[in-house]
Amino acid sequence: MLQRIQSIYLLFAGLVLLALFFFPLAHNVYIDDKPSSIMVTGIYQDVNGVQQHTQSFVALSVITGIVALVPLVIIFLYKNRKQQIALCYSAMLVLIGYSFWMAQTVKSAAGSITLDTHTMGIGLFLTSLSIVLIILAKKNIQKDEKLVRSADRLR
Repeated sequence: MLQRIQSIYLLFAGLVLLALFFFPLAHNVYIDDKPSSIMVTGIYQDVNGVQQHTQSFVALSVITGIVALVPLVIIFLYKNRKQQIALCYSAMLVLIGYSFWMAQTVKSAAGSITLDTHTMGIGLFLTSLSIVLIILAKKNIQKDEKLVRSADRLR
């Protein structure tokens, strides 16, 4: 199960999505004239040199946890490769929608401030990385399926 390369890709995709809880989506954004960091859990503002949680994003946090578990669940469906491939496609679509929702949340939290390269956090790129990892896993699952079909023809 874990010795297959697609399982490693899916494991890394899940870990990358779980890393969204640790890396900011945007940092050094000034909200109400205070430097702030926007994460999937909420907005953290710098108050007297201490980071304080000022606003929570409960729905985004819950959906992040669920989305992070999807690649990990796909690993354990290794006996049904066709279902794994279908779930990989579904996971990619869900991640695209999730990325859009996450970007809109950051945009609404930042207000009129435009994000540029020095205010974007690592978290904004993690969903793209997980989509790439899921695509690599899907390609390797398809290779396995092709190999099994060719072995069945030989029998």
